[in-house]
Amino acid sequence: MPIPLPSSFASGPWPVPGVPLLPRLELEPTMTRDGVFDGAWWPRSDRVLAELPDLITALGAHFGRIVRVGLDTSAWDGVPRSVAANGLTVKINWFPGSDATISITRGFQDHFLLLVVPPGTAPATAAAAMAGASATGNHTPAAELLH
Repeated sequence: MPIPLPSSFASGPWPVPGVPLLPRLELEPTMTRDGVFDGAWWPRSDRVLAELPDLITALGAHFGRIVRVGLDTSAWDGVPRSVAANGLTVKINWFPGSDATISITRGFQDHFLLLVVPPGTAPATAAAAMAGASATGNHTPAAELLH
């Protein structure tokens, strides 16, 4: 069966039936860890079980095996204690008061911090925030990046 092409007036990314969309993720290119953030993620919804497995898969390709994710439960719908991704179980830590960030842990105590752009953010604002959070040596606080 042929894959339908998007109409000329549609804006991307264009969903293909049965194929998951890639996470909207931008990482600091040098990974020198000199800034506040190691990148940014713009989830499409606040449903953690729908969003997190694809993020973990994408990050695993860059960082290696992800063992833990830390996030603020108030920013997400239905946060479990763990999530399955790539045939592995990844633990989820809950912490309050930081809905604009997500902590990713690989191995023992090796943490990465990503800015989380809220799902309903305007595309121009999201792009600017993601660029700021993924800039080498970034030191702008999350609240400033998101406005």
